[in-house]
Amino acid sequence: MNEHRYAARVRGVEMSGIRKLFEAGGPDAINLGIGQPDFDTPDHIKMAAITAIEEGKTGYTPNAGIPELREAICEKFARENSLAYRPEQILVTAGGSEALHLAMEALVDPGDRVLFTDPGFVSYAALAAFAGGRPEGVPLDATLHIDVEQAKEQMDGARIFVLNSPANPTGAVESEESIRALVEYANDQKVTVISDEVYEHFVYEKEHVSAARFGEDVITVNAASKTYAMTGWRVGYLAAPEDYIPEFLKVHQYAQACATSISQYAALAAYTGDQRPVEQMRQEYRARRDLLYAGLTDLGLNFPRPEGAFYMFVPMGQALIQRAVDAGVIIVPGGAFGSRAPDHARFSYATSRENLSRAIARLKALME
Repeated sequence: MNEHRYAARVRGVEMSGIRKLFEAGGPDAINLGIGQPDFDTPDHIKMAAITAIEEGKTGYTPNAGIPELREAICEKFARENSLAYRPEQILVTAGGSEALHLAMEALVDPGDRVLFTDPGFVSYAALAAFAGGRPEGVPLDATLHIDVEQAKEQMDGARIFVLNSPANPTGAVESEESIRALVEYANDQKVTVISDEVYEHFVYEKEHVSAARFGEDVITVNAASKTYAMTGWRVGYLAAPEDYIPEFLKVHQYAQACATSISQYAALAAYTGDQRPVEQMRQEYRARRDLLYAGLTDLGLNFPRPEGAFYMFVPMGQALIQRAVDAGVIIVPGGAFGSRAPDHARFSYATSRENLSRAIARLKALME
């Protein structure tokens, strides 16, 4: 058997603990592990893609994305986030994941410290490591929000601070005061902020606040994936100071060339068309959150009620987590999101109320 040699950058990174769950469990398993909206992409978006195919819009696009979409994204920022961007500051990517990758590759030198919350989204540490950086977790407080003062202490000498609100895996939404304090301090310390805002439309009691309102050295990452139930279309974007864009494009054009043309025209319809499906999804996610939270707290599990996204981060112990998975309730152990919460599990409520009720019933049977 031939022995293959692999680069250290891949040998040192584990496969995502979330992606392993796509096919987990048997036919009767209830999969609460995947952050995959169970809604269909709205019809007007699908029709825009069909029209693009019929009109032959199937070739390469400009590397940065079709001009119409970049203009629509600028209008979206002005309308929803009170941010003024020009199309030259927008780069359309193959999902929010590629946007994160481009920023890390273009900004992180070997040994640079990259900060993000622990627990936090699984991609941040891996992408930082691929770029040669040193991933470093920032702790959360007892309410699962960022410990602002601790984050400030760790920013000394760091290169990147990744801010994710609403947050995966906790569902926490940071306050305007916290976001302002983090961004202003980071920029004073010459730390670039990457603000991952892919769940911005799924906030239930608070208001979403964009980090770029409070500093110039902020890269905003977003995507159509969660907002419009377009995960498989793979279209996202980043917005940044204009001088960053050519450097990001260097990575993008050699790795990707451009986001899929058909997906870009679909995203154009998403951002310029009927927004009522987004509000309908938000209201349904809120109802699911309330159902699942009531069910889990009735079982004696105590944790902060999530304020956004479609996740709950629940302290339940590793033994119960394994028993739940064995019983067909597929949840993600907290260790997949960092080192600080191994006794927690992430529940996704991006599934039907019926499935959530069945999951609660199974957990109740385990705990009786």
